[in-house]
Formats: sequence, C-alpha cells, structure tokens
Amino acid sequence: MLNDIKGLHHVTSMAAEAQQNNDFFTHTLGLRRVKKTVNFDAPHVYHLYYGDETGSAGTVMTYFPFPHIRRGRPGTGEVSETLFSVPRGSLGYWKDRFAAQGVGVLGEEEHFGERRLRFQGPDGDGFALVEVADDPRAPWTGGPVPAAEGVHGFRGVSLRLRDAGATAELLRFMGYQEAERHGGITRFAINGNGADVIDVETLAEAEPARQGAGSVHHVAFAVENREAQLRVRKALMDTGYNVTPVIDRDYFWAIYFRTPGGVLFEVATNEPGFDRDEDTAHLGQALKLPRQHAHLRPRLEQMLPEIRD
Repeated sequence: MLNDIKGLHHVTSMAAEAQQNNDFFTHTLGLRRVKKTVNFDAPHVYHLYYGDETGSAGTVMTYFPFPHIRRGRPGTGEVSETLFSVPRGSLGYWKDRFAAQGVGVLGEEEHFGERRLRFQGPDGDGFALVEVADDPRAPWTGGPVPAAEGVHGFRGVSLRLRDAGATAELLRFMGYQEAERHGGITRFAINGNGADVIDVETLAEAEPARQGAGSVHHVAFAVENREAQLRVRKALMDTGYNVTPVIDRDYFWAIYFRTPGGVLFEVATNEPGFDRDEDTAHLGQALKLPRQHAHLRPRLEQMLPEIRD
C-alpha cells in the first residue's frame, strides 16, 4: 500500500466558453483565478485554474474551455460530481446566492452525515457544496463571497462506475480506506490535505459517459515532491498499471494512468507551485505560456478570447 498520497491535488474539466467559466468560478463561487495559461497539447485553448489564495493542493479546479465543444453526456466511467467544502451552517447563504444568480440547484440532502447542496455549473457540470465542521483551510477572501461562507477547497469527488471492484482495490492500494457504505455508494477516505474523500457509485446497467463540456477530464492526487511521485509511479507500474513518464506541467510534475473503471487519474506534486512565475499578489492576471509555446505569444494573444475579470 502507498503512503505518499495526500488527498486530491486538482480536478480538471472541460467547458464551452472561457468568459462564462471564469465568471462562474470567480463571481459565483468566489474562488480566485490563480493561473491563466494554455493547454499544453492545444495552445489555442486556455487552461484556467481556480482555487484559494495561492492555489494550494486540494483547492484547485481547472478548465479547458474548448470553443464550440458539444456538451458531455453523463454516464459511467467518469467523475460524476465534484464536492466542495463549505462551513457548517452556510448552505442557506448559498441557496439564496444561487437563486439570485440563476444557478441550477438539484436539491439539498444529507449524505454520509454531511449536509450538501447539489448544483450544476454552466455546462451541466455536477457539483455539491458539503458542510464540513472545522475545516482549517482558509477560503479566498478577495472575492465576492464572505469568509464565513467561503469555499475552503475540495471535499472530494464522486465516481460513477459500472463495476467498482477493481477501482476500489486501486484506491486501497493508494492509501484510501473504506469508511462507509450508503445506498449503493461506498466512501473511501484518507488522512490528507482536507480533500480527502472519494465516493464510488456502482451503476451496472448505465450507459458509458461521453466526454464534452461539463465533463471531468481527469482527477489529480497530491504528493509532496518528485521523490514521492517516483515511488508512486514505480509501485503502480509494479502492480501492472501503464503509467506515463513524468511530465513537467510548469506548476507541478504529473504522471497519468487510466483506472480499471475508465477514469483518468493523475498524480501531481505540490512543488513548485503557482507562484513560480507570478508573485502571490498577482496570480492569474497575466497570460502565462509554457516554454515550448512562448514563440506563439503574438498569435495566441490575437486568437484567444479576452477574459474580463
């Protein structure tokens, strides 16, 4: 069993429109945009990062806004819901806020002893705000949401699978332990950075998901540094997983592998962080380009749509 995984690092999804995506996460949810860069493989598309003040591991939601992308179709083999931690007693504030801003609320419920408010993002993304007592992580206070109701970071993610057996085995190998079962959903938990739970739902007869706008592309797990990442990579490969080489993503190093249930997992380092090319006070303001795309700056600045803050 691995002991280097520290919870979630980030969750990366796809969107249809950059301005709409930016407005939802910064104006509606009150997160900070901590980086404005481009997709490594498709530099004509933004890669936008939202999180806490510094983009701490376990707080960062990232998006590829592909213009004209079709909407995804929910199903199995995907992250079905991303869970955010908010202070206990704050759901009333969020219900009023969402009603005022026209956010699609799916309902309020109690799940594994935690009150949650389920809602949709602008592309039909599946989200929930989960009341968590005494989450020590500080919300971003430079946005429109007061600290007393602010998002602390992720609580975790929910996976929807046709057969959860092999993925459950993988999670145990990664250091997660089965915490509870309820209504066909199994919760796995780890003592990590606060983004500590993975809920696995089994729907044996459901159709496979089709990725598109509103779909999660991959979920990333945090390790402290590159040495820990290499240990994880070797252990996964020794177990039979096909893991990519280490890839420099500028703000972290990453490895990727496909899970038995079809979800793409990443393991990302906490180093070097989002302040490697911007000071903390100005995170997410300037367009930052990967080194291999720096020569494209004049063209990209003309092609990429303006994002108004």
